[in-house]
Amino acid sequence: MRLLRAGLRTAVVLCLAATLAHVVLVFLHVAPPNPVSRRYSQQIDAWVYPLFEQNWRLFAPNPDSVNRQVLARTAHTGSDGSMRVSAWFDLSAVDRAAVEHQAFPSHTAQNLLRRAWSSYTETHGQDDKARSERAAMIQTYLNNIASDRVAEHRGGSGRDADFIQLRVITRPVAAPGSDAVDNPSKPVENRLLPWWKVTSHGK
Repeated sequence: MRLLRAGLRTAVVLCLAATLAHVVLVFLHVAPPNPVSRRYSQQIDAWVYPLFEQNWRLFAPNPDSVNRQVLARTAHTGSDGSMRVSAWFDLSAVDRAAVEHQAFPSHTAQNLLRRAWSSYTETHGQDDKARSERAAMIQTYLNNIASDRVAEHRGGSGRDADFIQLRVITRPVAAPGSDAVDNPSKPVENRLLPWWKVTSHGK
C-alpha cells in the first residue's frame, strides 16, 4: 500500500512538472521577444512545433491587409510521355462562396487555406525551397489541401493527377466604397510556385 501511494505521488509530481513546463514554454513562445526566449529559442521551438503552435494575438489582432487569390492547376503525364495541363481552378473563390451569406460560416472555409499559405510564406523563401523539417511538412500540408480541393471539384478525379502547381495573386484591400469586383486592384505580387508531385495522405 505504501509503495502504491509513493508511485501515485510520483505520477502526480511528474504530471504537475510537465504541465508547468508546458505552460512556461508556450508562454515564452507567445510572449514578446525577451532575453529568456532568445536564449532558449531552439528548445522552445522544439517543444511548441508542430503540435502546440500559437498564432493568435490577444491584445493586438493582425487582420489581413491584402486579398489573396490562390489558384491551382494539375498536370498528368500521358502514356506517350506528353504532359496535359489543366486550366487554373480558383481555390479562394470556393472558400468565399462557402462563407458569403452564411450566419455561421465554417472555420475551415475561412482559415484553412489562408493559414496554410501564411505558414508557407513564413517557412519558405522566394526560391520556394524547404530548408527545415517544418517547412517540408507545411509544403506537404498545402499540397494536400490543394489536391483535395481540386479532387472534390472534379468529382474525385483530382488525385489522379501527377503534379499540381499553385499561383497566388496578392492585391491590396480595396478602399471603402470602391467596386472591387468590377475594378480589381493591381496585383502587388503574382507568385507562381513550382510543380509539386501530388502526394497521398500518410506519405
